[in-house]
Amino acid sequence: MYRPAILASCLWLSGTAALAETVRIQSQSDFLAIVQGKALTRLGIALEVTPDGRITGRAFGSPVSGAWVWKDGYFCRSLYHGERDLGDNCQMVELRGSRLRFTSDRGAGIHADLRLN
Repeated sequence: MYRPAILASCLWLSGTAALAETVRIQSQSDFLAIVQGKALTRLGIALEVTPDGRITGRAFGSPVSGAWVWKDGYFCRSLYHGERDLGDNCQMVELRGSRLRFTSDRGAGIHADLRLN
């Protein structure tokens, strides 16, 4: 179920103390509402996640490519960094202000925070 008021509030309040709250993204429609038209960035990384299931961009000077689907409440992706196959992984996604946190292994692994630009 899409909750535009919650998501809009979180994005609007970026940088304030109110953003200390983390919101788990559990549906593909919520995820797409957040990432559509935005770049996901971090030092040396700039990615785009498209509604048609593609991941494109660059990381540390090399191309990044891949595919994604939403499955059982998780962002499931296959990813390449240059020629290196980073494999398949389903990740929990959380919104915190202007950042998305992707936590590998369905939320049990390591995480990466990417800024929405």
